[in-house]
Amino acid sequence: MSKLKLLKKKVLVTGANGLLGQKVVDVFVPDCEVVGSGTKSEPVFEDDTASYSRCDITKRAEVVDLVKVVSPDYIVNAAAYTDVDGSEDDRETCWRVNVVGVENLAVAALKVQAFLVHVSTDYVFDGTADTVNECSKPNPLGYYGKSKLAGENALIRSDVQCAIVRTMVLYGLGYGLRPNFATWLVDKLSKQEPVRIVDDQVGHPTLVDDLALAIRRITERRKAGIYHVTGRECVSRFSFALELADVFGFDKSLISQIKTSDLKQKAPRPLMSNFDLKKLHTEVGLELSDVREGLLKFKQQIQ
Repeated sequence: MSKLKLLKKKVLVTGANGLLGQKVVDVFVPDCEVVGSGTKSEPVFEDDTASYSRCDITKRAEVVDLVKVVSPDYIVNAAAYTDVDGSEDDRETCWRVNVVGVENLAVAALKVQAFLVHVSTDYVFDGTADTVNECSKPNPLGYYGKSKLAGENALIRSDVQCAIVRTMVLYGLGYGLRPNFATWLVDKLSKQEPVRIVDDQVGHPTLVDDLALAIRRITERRKAGIYHVTGRECVSRFSFALELADVFGFDKSLISQIKTSDLKQKAPRPLMSNFDLKKLHTEVGLELSDVREGLLKFKQQIQ
């Protein structure tokens, strides 16, 4: 048994208390030695087989010290400042987490020759193209997207071996989390409360469990480069809401259509986020769930 333990790969997961971070911890735990980290003093995930260390990725000394102690084979950065509208006002915090934090992880990873996987977003694009692939030129609209692109570029400029995983419209279940689009919809529709959903924002809803599995495969195979990793179906938010209502047996008449402009949100959003997923299929050998498959898995988890 001790020999087996010695052979186990070590994985450090930053942002381990978030929706994606929790699932990444879960997906590596069966075969790897996993250390989760975050800014909370205690972990919110319930897993006795993973350890936890508090670490603020915006502080280089903390990051370097933790990475030296853990000496991971892989680092998965699931930490991010994701408040799209809030980032327009709190630009300093957004930049520290999404750019400085990534720079710090790259420096630390290089010291122990760890493979670093960083999670990015479709918001690095402006949403004007019919389809974008990994080689398409980014053009972020708001400060959140600009910070995420700067984080990507910081990694690309560094000498660390790394993968950048762009995803979008993430949903699923976890511990102690704020609502995501799907959990918010389930809460509202289960109470027979009407919801207004935009029909002009189009993208790939992505079940977080599927994304975590893809991240594990990219990580273990050390597939360096940029990868678009999302659910395989591209639909409007309104269509996703209708499909969710159908899967859960909710009243679809509670869902009404609006435009993004009706919401008067502070930050601009890319309206068309249609990812070309060929690279994920050919190089990683994965196809993630379509909308209905993902929602059926999601429903089963809730039940």
